[in-house]
Amino acid sequence: MNETTPLEAEAAPATSKIAQASAIAQRMRSEIAKALIGQTETVDQVLIALFAGGHVLIEGVPGLGKTLLVRALAKTFDGAFTRIQFTPDLMPSDITGHALYDLKSEQFSIRKGPIFTNLLLADEINRAPAKTQAALLEVMQECQVTIEGQSMTLAPPFMTLATQNPIEQEGTYPLPEAQLDRFLLKILIDYPGEDEEKSLVASVTAGQTGDALNVERVATVVKPQTVLGIQRIVAGLRVDQQVNDYAVQIVRQSREWSGIAIGAGPRGGIALIRAARAQALLAGRDFVTPDDVKSVSIAALRHRIALRPELEIEGQSADDVLKAMLEKVKAPRA
Repeated sequence: MNETTPLEAEAAPATSKIAQASAIAQRMRSEIAKALIGQTETVDQVLIALFAGGHVLIEGVPGLGKTLLVRALAKTFDGAFTRIQFTPDLMPSDITGHALYDLKSEQFSIRKGPIFTNLLLADEINRAPAKTQAALLEVMQECQVTIEGQSMTLAPPFMTLATQNPIEQEGTYPLPEAQLDRFLLKILIDYPGEDEEKSLVASVTAGQTGDALNVERVATVVKPQTVLGIQRIVAGLRVDQQVNDYAVQIVRQSREWSGIAIGAGPRGGIALIRAARAQALLAGRDFVTPDDVKSVSIAALRHRIALRPELEIEGQSADDVLKAMLEKVKAPRA
């Protein structure tokens, strides 16, 4: 079955293309669930970022299925997948690539780095020094790499999923706020529920030797070109002016809220609308509601604010403060 044709056919009604794009998204979600048990909210947020054309920062302790999630997602749209383990000695050229001198031809040749992929898992990004982090974040922003003066564009779709371990912080290089702002969403991945964990243990240990990640049951639903088509559809979903104003009010309120020392910048409002559009598509709608904006607000803003020291001492998190703030921002209901 060829899913790409209807999405790209200009004559197809907009509502028909949106319905099909939503159906494809649901199929991708179902296929990922065959490999990754539970973590439904995490899966939805990663799909939102993919369809919005953004990157995500995933925070969680090791062993919760981050690599499995990315591999399963890549298989659903037949995308290329690369994993980079960030370490203190990782150099920018280890990510982007470098030029090699060929003695036979007496010319330089370009050896592309692992950044040339569709889905890049940057594991423990805060383990690498600032210049290596900056090299990756520049590629995330520009979607191109320059090696020896030669610019090369990455094949779309391109998405970075960077991970951080929230517990083991010794010897790390925390991402500065300006670089955190480049991620569309920050996703917190938590331990599974008891029933989900029982199913997970039973599934992984059933007739399998070792702990290799198994995505054999995940079917390929579409091709990368179809994902690009869905991204174009998402970018065109209707956003009423009142909904747009609601997103701006949320961001502006973050700069005035008493418990927040540094609020979100204008990129925060842009992230809210982009993610809310993708959320609307997952729900099968061709328009964005205030609830779409509210549902993505915490993931889109938790890494864009800084709490006052007294709140951190009291043990409050960015999520706690944002939840309280969102209750005070009036949503349009007309």
